[in-house]
Amino acid sequence: MFSHVMVGANDIAASKKFYDALFAELGGPEGVIDPKGRLFYMSKTGIFAVSVPINGEPACHANGGTVGFAVESPEQGDAWHAAGVANGGTPCEDPPGVRTSEMGSMYLAYLRDPAGNKICALKRM
Repeated sequence: MFSHVMVGANDIAASKKFYDALFAELGGPEGVIDPKGRLFYMSKTGIFAVSVPINGEPACHANGGTVGFAVESPEQGDAWHAAGVANGGTPCEDPPGVRTSEMGSMYLAYLRDPAGNKICALKRM
């Protein structure tokens, strides 16, 4: 359904450090910075990108917005979360773990990246 997701940031170097660590836990490559200073992570299933806003205004996080990343197991999600915290992320929401709702049971781990964007690791159980 999606080709890519892009979030805003004011410090691309801090974002690269953070997301390189997260994607390493998922078996992904390091990010690539293009000539315009945008950061890209490419996989077989899509592209995740980080950019300074093109309008010149400061980046800000989307209130109510979340970008979710699939993990293969709760253990991989825990490692993803720990890597994020160790590289400038901030825990948010409930602690990582399995939750049950009308949508079934799923493992969730939430972080805010260095720019304040909310991201989540998810594994449907």
